[in-house]
Amino acid sequence: MDELVLPFVEVVSNSGIYAPFYFIVLHFIRQFVFVPVSVVCIAGGVMFGAIYGTIYSVIGITVVSTVFYVFVKRAPVFFKKITRMKEKWMRKRMPMSVGQIAILRLVPFVHFHFISLCLIEVSKDFQDYLKSSIISNLPLALMYSFFGTAIKGFDPVLIVLLLCGLVVLFYLLRRREWIMKWEDFFQPVR
Repeated sequence: MDELVLPFVEVVSNSGIYAPFYFIVLHFIRQFVFVPVSVVCIAGGVMFGAIYGTIYSVIGITVVSTVFYVFVKRAPVFFKKITRMKEKWMRKRMPMSVGQIAILRLVPFVHFHFISLCLIEVSKDFQDYLKSSIISNLPLALMYSFFGTAIKGFDPVLIVLLLCGLVVLFYLLRRREWIMKWEDFFQPVR
């Protein structure tokens, strides 16, 4: 994976005034070369510093989320197919809140677009999706830009404690209402 990322990082860091633009493009390209979002956010923190790395990462991630939204809405067959896969994997559960989705974005082994799909399902329209997307992308960009380089040096015990903390936050930020359809509650008699 480093062989794929390092040439892109080299181009971005040597591009001068155009470096932020190329970095945002790198966020878009990373999904096609199967590079995790966290790796690109860490590179942004190293190249631009924590604050500008966070800003550019939020812009890049939001652009990727917006392109995914437009693609999914323009291809309803694809949307139905991935929704069925999600329902098969998650079964019938209460929809997640934006806070839970933001925490899931912090977990590096949960697929980025799967989480974007969950965000589409809880959003009313494009503006709501865009606002929720920015809110859920901000912690991801902040954490990996500020603490990304330090994460590699953490003890395994500290990593387990951090993941346990994320699980507790995931539970605390859940939606507390559940709307059930009549057909789901009362199964038809056969």
